[in-house]
Amino acid sequence: MALDGPTYPVNLVLAGRRVLVVGGGRVAARKAQGLLDAGARVHVVALETGPEMDDLERQGRVVVERRAYEPGEVRDHWLAVEATGDPAVAARVAADGEEAHVWVNAADQPEQCSVTLPAIVRQGALTVTFSTGGASPAVASWLRAGAEQQYGPEYAELIDIVGGAREELRRQGRSTESLDWRTLLDSGILDDVRSGRTTQAKERLQAWLSSSSE
Repeated sequence: MALDGPTYPVNLVLAGRRVLVVGGGRVAARKAQGLLDAGARVHVVALETGPEMDDLERQGRVVVERRAYEPGEVRDHWLAVEATGDPAVAARVAADGEEAHVWVNAADQPEQCSVTLPAIVRQGALTVTFSTGGASPAVASWLRAGAEQQYGPEYAELIDIVGGAREELRRQGRSTESLDWRTLLDSGILDDVRSGRTTQAKERLQAWLSSSSE
């Protein structure tokens, strides 16, 4: 199962879906938090848990069972994340995932992964990810840190404005695929949003829509 070839990037829709986290330490808690951010229902199996995971359990955000992983239990989940640091457990979860057709990520065990988890920057509906295919998570995290400075909250507002216009066009029965959105985005609308000139940004958008319909 070694990641010795190119990967196919996807965005999983996990909202309301059950995901297994095997492990209860700091790394497992960080993985669980990322899954929670995506709306997943997180089920944790761990012999012991650290303070970060305890906090998530106390808040009612995860369900924790303090026991060893039971062979085959990945079957009841859409995705499994192994973060015990124990190669034998990682191998067991990975093998079970292969048999049950469940994607498995094993922290720091790329040879046991059928899926890798990228470093993520989120701003509203915007998701920017960095992945090295499991080769160097440190490099992916370093790139993410730089992107966090580049992609600020103005991008979330820009997406709301432009995305709202797209939905309105669709409600009117108009095609949105043939429009030159690149021209709009290169017009300075982001600078308007970044500077707090939301009214001007919307006026710029309406002017562009009018010219596009001519």
